[in-house]
Amino acid sequence: MIFILTACVVFPLLSVGLTPKLKDFSSVLSSGVWHRAMLNTLLECVSSTLLSVLVGYIFAYAVVKADIPFKKIFGIIPILHLMTPPFVGGLSFILLFGRQGFFTKTLLGLDVSLYGFWGLLIAQVLCFFPISYLMCAQVLRRINPSLEQAARAMGASKARIAFTVTIPLCANGILSAALFIAVSVLSDFGNPMIVAGRFRVLAVEVYTQLTGWVSAGTSAVLGIILVIPSVILFILQNRFMKKQEAKFATIGQKGSPLPEKKSSPATKIFLTLFCSVISLLVLAQFIAILAGAFQKIWGINTAFTLDHIKMIGKYGVELRNSIFFAFVAALFSTTLALLITFFVSRTSLPCKKYLDICVQIPAAVPGSLFGLAFSLASNRLNIHFSALMIVIAMTVGFMPFSYRIISTVFSQIKSSLDDGARSLGADKMHLLTTILAPLSSGGIFSSFIYDFVRGVGTISAVIFLVSFNTPLASIKILNLAEQGEWGKSAALATILTALTFSVLLIGKAAVKMLESKKGEKND
Repeated sequence: MIFILTACVVFPLLSVGLTPKLKDFSSVLSSGVWHRAMLNTLLECVSSTLLSVLVGYIFAYAVVKADIPFKKIFGIIPILHLMTPPFVGGLSFILLFGRQGFFTKTLLGLDVSLYGFWGLLIAQVLCFFPISYLMCAQVLRRINPSLEQAARAMGASKARIAFTVTIPLCANGILSAALFIAVSVLSDFGNPMIVAGRFRVLAVEVYTQLTGWVSAGTSAVLGIILVIPSVILFILQNRFMKKQEAKFATIGQKGSPLPEKKSSPATKIFLTLFCSVISLLVLAQFIAILAGAFQKIWGINTAFTLDHIKMIGKYGVELRNSIFFAFVAALFSTTLALLITFFVSRTSLPCKKYLDICVQIPAAVPGSLFGLAFSLASNRLNIHFSALMIVIAMTVGFMPFSYRIISTVFSQIKSSLDDGARSLGADKMHLLTTILAPLSSGGIFSSFIYDFVRGVGTISAVIFLVSFNTPLASIKILNLAEQGEWGKSAALATILTALTFSVLLIGKAAVKMLESKKGEKND
């Protein structure tokens, strides 16, 4: 594990640090063009984060706390959006809000272009608000209702309770969501590449400078500048998460609640309309991708056609590579995360702290910088096996999430089970394979599913590593969109999304089958 993390995490990042020369730093730091790109990145990060957190919190409050209709349906929408490949957001935004977009041209008859800051802001808010929703909904559900009931008993209105009790109790959760989303926005590559237009941000410029201008030094400097706020945000995020856990540990568990005070008609109408609009925008993304695959020319000639779907056969290699690489990377990242979690939390082996730090570093590094790092490292070692580098990049990029999930599950398993197994003669690996892993099967499967879905649609890291022999569907979708081939791009996105959900459903069915067999054995 130490060798793998050193070779696949530390060495590539060192390669980035050793690439630029002093003149590269001087050129970037003294250029007004890069100053503007840095300010654009800051503006984009702050605006997208604040709006995503606000939308996510209001949506979570409506689903968890308010008595609005269709709560269960609204609660499914953000989760469904999270399970879709990341490229869906940017592509569907163009189909809905572009110059020939459904909303802008067909419904409103406007000849406007939302390419740039405002378009990127809308695309990223729709992309990242589900993260805020999940975090805020979890925090809202864990609040002890007796605190709100006490405020009600003292005569506080619903609005006063929300602003003086509920939101303060959610503060750490909201801040954790904000920090997590801020890191994600800084790492986002697909949305800026498709939607930003001339609004230059660092995540895209890192790639452009390397491939367009063949300036590895400038690309490395921009990547280093981009990673500084990401690392700071990552450290703050970890601290806030620890504070959040400690705070909720002191609040205690739920008591027997008093009857909930119903929301006022005005509040209910506002929250219902808000959730309806956001849900419709999310669903419209899926509908736009699907409709675009069956229209001759989006926004110009809407006649039904199967030509784009028939062309999918040309991209069979891209689809196969995307599914296969994502599957292998998800398998590796989950397995490595399981082993590292076991070594860190359940053994007294040396270098545990080193493993713990290294496995979480990729969470603080933007995907475009990691892609650059692997590209530079492979050149230093003269390795040109792109399929291997793509799988390694995916594996390393997804390990932190798997590590956190499995660590959380392990922390809920009593250490007395370890002692019991050892007293019966089990060694460490036997303990892992026969007790800890089976008891953590739900978290392990969740980790694998998340890694697979992210892998199918990943762009930022692998775009540096793809070659003529290893094309990927997500990169092809991006290229087709840039060329204005919206129908082909939408058709390929539709097929890839359908394949992703098919694999998810098969995996879920397999887990249910295994659980039923376990139940039969126990009986």
